[in-house]
Amino acid sequence: MSHEHAHQHAVRSSFNLGMAFGLNVLFTLLEIAGGLYTNSVAILSDALHDAGDCLSLGLAWRLQKLSGKQADAKFTYGYQRFSNLGALITGLVLIVGLGFVAVSAVSRLRNPAEVNAHGMVVFAVVGVLMNGFAAWKLHGGHSMNERVATWHLLEDTLGWIAVLVGGIVMSVWDLPIIDPLLAILISLFVLYNVFRNLKQVVLVFLQIAPAELEADALQSKLLALPGVVAAHHTHAWTLDGESHVVTTHVVLNAASTRADILRVKQGVHDLLAEHDVAHVAIDVELEGEACPCGD
Repeated sequence: MSHEHAHQHAVRSSFNLGMAFGLNVLFTLLEIAGGLYTNSVAILSDALHDAGDCLSLGLAWRLQKLSGKQADAKFTYGYQRFSNLGALITGLVLIVGLGFVAVSAVSRLRNPAEVNAHGMVVFAVVGVLMNGFAAWKLHGGHSMNERVATWHLLEDTLGWIAVLVGGIVMSVWDLPIIDPLLAILISLFVLYNVFRNLKQVVLVFLQIAPAELEADALQSKLLALPGVVAAHHTHAWTLDGESHVVTTHVVLNAASTRADILRVKQGVHDLLAEHDVAHVAIDVELEGEACPCGD
């Protein structure tokens, strides 16, 4: 992926996250008012974790904008990984918020309180529309930052669908216990998906090789290039889940000329061009030479 292409992605991702942040702030204020009006712990609990989302989405928005900066002397690979930092913080904030949700819901399970079911239905409809629109705008984003934020908004949308169903049920039957039960079920569902997404973010920070650039398979492809007799010290990792880095040592026939070396280097670049590899480092050795790394 070229620097210009990465910059365009960062600008588009930043705009989408900024829009999601603005909608989330507006809806959180509506939720607080709605939760107090309907006496619904499910709505108030969701307002609490949406308030946390506002902070994390605002930070994610800022970090996504920062991720579009070009490389400099301090960050020689560029700032793409700041986008993943935003995703990590967003996920952690949501987990903390869900802890408060669980405590509130369990307390209400012991002492169910009457709720304004008709009011819940109205706010649930608004919640489905606003969160659904924001999730749709972020859907298909390339950065991990956008993916985590999208899951938050999708989970919020599904949560509001559950609140809508619960409100309709309580409009017919006097079952106030449904409200805290919904809050707990929504929290468990959100936690599952947050942990699943955070796992991917953490793996990026731990420099896992992208699936399409697994070292053994990549070395096999390198060995298939004309003129390459061996390959070692092949490493691949990803900066942000999109832009990848590859380093390798290729060994050529001892009689290889400068033209042969340049041809092999171009072959490596062509091989990696389809995998969004932003940075490639190729160390060329001739048969019989000692590897500088000691192999």
